[in-house]
Amino acid sequence: MENWLTKRATLDPNKVALIFEYTDFTFTELNSTVQLYASKLYQHGIHQGDRVAIFTANSFNGYIATLALQQIGVEIVFLNTRLSESELSFQIADSGVTDCLIDDNLKHSQLDNVSVSKTMMSKILSMPASEEYEPVKEFKNDDVTSIMYTSGTSGRPKGVLQTFGNHFYSAIGMSLNLGITDDDSWVLSVPLFHISGFSIMMRSLIYGMPVYLIEKFDETYINRILINERASIISLVPTMLKRILNNLKTGQNFNDNFRCVFLGGGPIDNWTLLRCQMLEIPVIQSYGMTETASNVVALNFKDADRKVGSSGQALFPVNLRITNQDEEGIGDIEIKAPNVAKGYLNQPDLFAAKMTDDGFYRTGDLGYLDKESFLFIKGRKDDMIISGGENIYPEEVENIYGKIEGLESIAVIGVDDDDWGQIPVAYVTTDKDAFLNGQDLIEYGRNRLAHYKVPREFRLVEAMPLTSSGKLLRRKLGNLDYQKI
Repeated sequence: MENWLTKRATLDPNKVALIFEYTDFTFTELNSTVQLYASKLYQHGIHQGDRVAIFTANSFNGYIATLALQQIGVEIVFLNTRLSESELSFQIADSGVTDCLIDDNLKHSQLDNVSVSKTMMSKILSMPASEEYEPVKEFKNDDVTSIMYTSGTSGRPKGVLQTFGNHFYSAIGMSLNLGITDDDSWVLSVPLFHISGFSIMMRSLIYGMPVYLIEKFDETYINRILINERASIISLVPTMLKRILNNLKTGQNFNDNFRCVFLGGGPIDNWTLLRCQMLEIPVIQSYGMTETASNVVALNFKDADRKVGSSGQALFPVNLRITNQDEEGIGDIEIKAPNVAKGYLNQPDLFAAKMTDDGFYRTGDLGYLDKESFLFIKGRKDDMIISGGENIYPEEVENIYGKIEGLESIAVIGVDDDDWGQIPVAYVTTDKDAFLNGQDLIEYGRNRLAHYKVPREFRLVEAMPLTSSGKLLRRKLGNLDYQKI
């Protein structure tokens, strides 16, 4: 395929590509800025075929630098800015990057002792442009453009090799499902260093769609955009959505062009979905992962109300199946699609072990398909609790309890038990003025769940362990200090 940025600048030179702090940039302006920065990177010594890390927030400089690296033909290693020194050291060593571009607006002390050449983005700006630089003419489907390390919810992070073809087919699948038009614009408030953020950048080039770049998540500022601007779609994780809703004042509504909240990053409780329905805020749930270059399953607008709780149907390029089903039809979710990643960096055998003989990727998630092929996620296979021979899916239990007023969050894990093998135990956080009693919570569950699914104990903690994208680190719950309620 032709270079996406240069082609879009040719097709839609005067169309808005990026909106940052109320300033608009057309595709021509974006392309000119990116190419100038890329020529300076080239002068700095970054050339096609290199592998370069980027440590950035959702800043204008970070946006430009990311696209500039892509224009040179560099494999971009996205570093999570919230990681510790040891975590960053591992990823930089594992990826073998030659340089690390650092956003000047970010604190980066955790990189001080990491062994890698470090360059501030502002230093690049002060360099002369190279007369020898030329942007790559073609984006080849099988070429790796981005490397993202998995969040590590189930172990040590793995570098996922994402190709141009992966990003293209992910974008096409989303377009066919949601019916993206020239009138759409996407609010980018999730991190650029996650697939949820970077995929919006790629969709902008492929669709010719404006992006509202949000540097820091501020619900008041974001609601101002959703109410007063023409933003039509925003990507959020459940914790972000709740903050948006809590910030809305009575009588406030999003702009007439607004179409949906595109929700990822984990399950959402029914009470929050009900609040969205009352406020007439459409929520499109989805399912995807770093290894699939964003979404492979999503609801569409016509089915959103009648299929609440479902992640939707497989996108057009995606073949989805459920294997090893139990008597309820719940089994392993497997995916075959052109947006499944090329592999794991330096760990080809590990990725190969996740592939079936007929080319399906084993996601490690459990779920089922209803009669209309809508996918319902039950959780991670590793999270499933087996108590007395019965399967317990933590997310099912958490969703039931998520409706309780004053219960801020709940996470259920299995604890070893001599009699039952495992028993479910719940970790909770509550609102400041809430008083919740463990025995009352047990009774609440027994009226709504099979008794073996009800947590035997409720443990109050200060905060849940989360990844930077808001996903629960369930394996760390057992290490938390708690108070039994």
